[in-house]
Amino acid sequence: MSGTQLMYRSTPKSAAAIESPGHGTRSAVLEEFRSNKMRKYELRDICGHMVEFSCDQHGSRFIQQKLEAATLDEKEVVFREVEASSLQLMTDVFGNYVIQKFFEHGSQVQKHMLSKQMEGHILTLSLQMYGCRVVQKALEHVLTEQQAGMVRELDSHVLQCVKDQNGNHVIQKAIERVPAEHIKFIIDSFHGQVFTLATHPYGCRVIQRMFEHCDEGQTRPLLEELHRFTTNLVQDQYGNYVIQHVMERGKPADRALVCSRVRGHVLQLSKHKFASNVVEKCIAYGEPKDRRALIDEITAVRRDGSSNLVTMMKD
Repeated sequence: MSGTQLMYRSTPKSAAAIESPGHGTRSAVLEEFRSNKMRKYELRDICGHMVEFSCDQHGSRFIQQKLEAATLDEKEVVFREVEASSLQLMTDVFGNYVIQKFFEHGSQVQKHMLSKQMEGHILTLSLQMYGCRVVQKALEHVLTEQQAGMVRELDSHVLQCVKDQNGNHVIQKAIERVPAEHIKFIIDSFHGQVFTLATHPYGCRVIQRMFEHCDEGQTRPLLEELHRFTTNLVQDQYGNYVIQHVMERGKPADRALVCSRVRGHVLQLSKHKFASNVVEKCIAYGEPKDRRALIDEITAVRRDGSSNLVTMMKD
């Protein structure tokens, strides 16, 4: 790592530079660790240097591996050293993995204490390249009450996160892992935004996760909104994935509605780079009568002897 500071992402603008605690001149202990490949190190051998090791590529990997099989006492030794620097470690290229390991293998008390360190910083962490991974891991392993507290900090910032290259992963994880009553505000923010999100490179992923994990009561109004734009979405480079998702996982009525928008346009859509994917899904997942109608449209012979089938075979 060059430099002595790690910056949060520029959004939100109020986020301040956070000094990384482990970068700079290496200690003799870390130098010895990196150069002496013959010695078998244990966690006790690096006491007093846990933060520095966490911010080093090789040191971080060593701590991660040891934490997976460490005793409760050994984990506590590491945790006591890194806790005060945990927020900074969450945004560090190597340190974030050590914090993730504590959410995976730490005690419930340690997870709770890390969650407390994150309070007031969830949005900033969610928009940061490494911090977003820590937030996702936390949402997988903390108690429901802590999950709810974390996602509440994203209220009024949902669309900002959805459209962010890092934040969208946090919204996806919240939809996957947090009980419905705690993420209602997330789903509510999608109303009136379905077309915009479905045609966005990150938003389209979030919409698909919502249809996978949310109940009918939450998704039905958004599906109805989606159906109003099916014709445009099937031809969009991102929207076509959302429509494919409806065909693969949707209810029969929703699949039938998509097929109805394709009927009469099979040749045109089949020759389209993005829409052709949807036509394939309609034939693979449509109801028997809908599939039959599409196949009939492909194979029908016109009065002049031409057919869509021949044209499509040559395309």
